[in-house]
Amino acid sequence: MKVTQEKRPNSQIALSIEVPAEATKKAYEKVVRDLSKNLRIPGFRKGKVPRQVLLQRVGPERIRAESLETLVQDSINQATKQEEVDTLGNYQLEPQIDELLKGYQPGKILNFAVTMDVSPTVQLGDYQSLVIKAEESSYDPQQVEDYLAGQQSRLATLVPVEERPAQRGDVVVLNYTGRLVSDSGEPGDIIEGAEATDFELELESGKFLEDLIQGIEGMAIAETKEIPVQFPEDYAREDLAGQSANFTVTIGEIKEKELPELDDDFAEEISEFETLAELRTDIEQKYQTQAKDTTNAAIENAIAKQILTVVDVEIPETLIDRESNLMIQQTLAELERYGLDPSQIDKEAAQKIKAEARPEAIERIKTDLALKEVAKQQSIEPDAEQLAERTAKIYEQLSDQKLDPERVKQFVSDELLEEQSLAWLRENLTIELVPEGSLEEAESTESGENSTDQVIDVAATDVEATASETPETESDEE
Repeated sequence: MKVTQEKRPNSQIALSIEVPAEATKKAYEKVVRDLSKNLRIPGFRKGKVPRQVLLQRVGPERIRAESLETLVQDSINQATKQEEVDTLGNYQLEPQIDELLKGYQPGKILNFAVTMDVSPTVQLGDYQSLVIKAEESSYDPQQVEDYLAGQQSRLATLVPVEERPAQRGDVVVLNYTGRLVSDSGEPGDIIEGAEATDFELELESGKFLEDLIQGIEGMAIAETKEIPVQFPEDYAREDLAGQSANFTVTIGEIKEKELPELDDDFAEEISEFETLAELRTDIEQKYQTQAKDTTNAAIENAIAKQILTVVDVEIPETLIDRESNLMIQQTLAELERYGLDPSQIDKEAAQKIKAEARPEAIERIKTDLALKEVAKQQSIEPDAEQLAERTAKIYEQLSDQKLDPERVKQFVSDELLEEQSLAWLRENLTIELVPEGSLEEAESTESGENSTDQVIDVAATDVEATASETPETESDEE
């Protein structure tokens, strides 16, 4: 069988295949023999159907079609093996199978071409001279005080207040009704969901609409007040975003928080520790670890983004499609966790989600390929012990499912290679840590333009792996 290769854009190749006359004849005869052995025709024993009767009953076109399909698939498999082509996904016939069938004659040479995606060739520039800037997340002792204050507030006792008006930090019980304001300033219909009786509200920023909280401050029990409210432009409800409204509010009760003492008893109640000093030490260590982890994540995120500036690779559509589909599955799983039914998403919406995922999918693939190329150039191999441990963990977690051992091993190997490549880059590249918030300001000033000295600006707040803002003690109550 003669095969010639032709490189095409977007990491594709075309194989021109010439199948010998003898092979086309053998493929046809094999289909006839198989049908003769398995086909049941009244009046004939199985496997004893005369050839002419078989052809009349089945039809020569069906036999030609079946033999051609088998012949094409076998020829493609043989050609890719012969040419040592690392193919990805599906292929495209030239001409299409219907057109190919018109010219196919058993016993005559068959010519066709097939275009397929192949593993991309990665060209990596001078990545070892890259300079990486990332923000350093620092531990602030005030975080401990804020955390303890939050726990105090959570365990506070609410004491009724009658002799003074409402103030910040109080909890008020109120009735309210919200109405949109028309362009002429006249009150409109009641806003759906903006009406409540005996509603308990803590007068703290972030607990409710800020305009409403400010308006309630200074109100006395039994007082009724009209409070103008401007919904933010980015308000979650699109029908209210940027709208003006008036809320009619009546205060029923005012309660102030009586905080528990910040002592050893308090420490025992909210944690496993017997003393406040031990609790403080534990919280401090957790915030210090969090700051370190956030900084590390910012560095790795910066490295991953910066290496994109020196990688040149044509990404095949098959890989983009796979990564986009994976991102869509993750999005749908997230929606399901929020109680939304993914099956309610129509075809048009699904296509929109996929189109929006495409740029990020391409960036992810490029980063992954670049890190694998670093591993290749630096002779980095997956750590055997970690490979065994992580593989065993996957089997343990998914013990109720049938897994493909090769795919599991490949998945874990790729994951480890990426981590080890990032670790090598971190050890060997120039890393510049700057104060938290400074890169974000610089990016804003420069209007998003990259500098010309191969320095990437990535703020720690952009890192997906940023740790939680508050630590958890082992015995914290919900």
